Amino acid sequence: MDRERPTALITGATSGIGRAIALDLGRTHHVLVGGRDAGRVGELVEALPSAEPFVADLAVGPIPTLPRSLDVLVHSAGVEAGSTVELTDASTWREVFAANVFAVAELTRLALPGLREASGLVVMINSGAGFTAAPGGSVYAASKFALRALADALREEERPNGVRVSSVHPGRTDTAMQRRKVAGEGDAYEPRLYLAPEWVAAAVRTVVDLPQGGTVETLSVRPTERA
Repeated sequence: MDRERPTALITGATSGIGRAIALDLGRTHHVLVGGRDAGRVGELVEALPSAEPFVADLAVGPIPTLPRSLDVLVHSAGVEAGSTVELTDASTWREVFAANVFAVAELTRLALPGLREASGLVVMINSGAGFTAAPGGSVYAASKFALRALADALREEERPNGVRVSSVHPGRTDTAMQRRKVAGEGDAYEPRLYLAPEWVAAAVRTVVDLPQGGTVETLSVRPTERA
């Protein structure tokens, strides 16, 4: 561990947006690589200049010991499931909210002492679905609306303690999860219509690098080209 570097914990760090964020912040931070698969976590730890594993299924627990001082906490882990309200049962609602909301709240609660010690930053990777719900997307959108509310409340609660809270809302991003979703919809996949994960990571870097006196409270990132 490089104690000269600030520490960043990134959940969902082994794929997609989370991995891109870990690789970007890894240039300047000591990274706690969050993920469920110990093998994939270990591979990324080895690829970073200064890193260690943080292996857990946050929706199930238990949560590993957190550092006494934590500069950045990035919540990138999440799931997408469900269909129309008519066709989605209660177990799916519970599964999505457990991963996208409840796990985020619990990890943040446990991390607050370390975040306060470092005057740290919480970044919640949300979605365009955190602003607008589409037909067939009620479960995911509802969880992301709830995540936005969680971020808004936490921001005001922790403002006196020097902890900043940011919501980052990427539009459709070129990840494995997105490709599976499009395939399930029966549509042709056109990468030019999607953000690269590295672009979302660049937006997160902007949030992280802002001096302590300012907060990017909400940041929306969209593909330039539309279908």
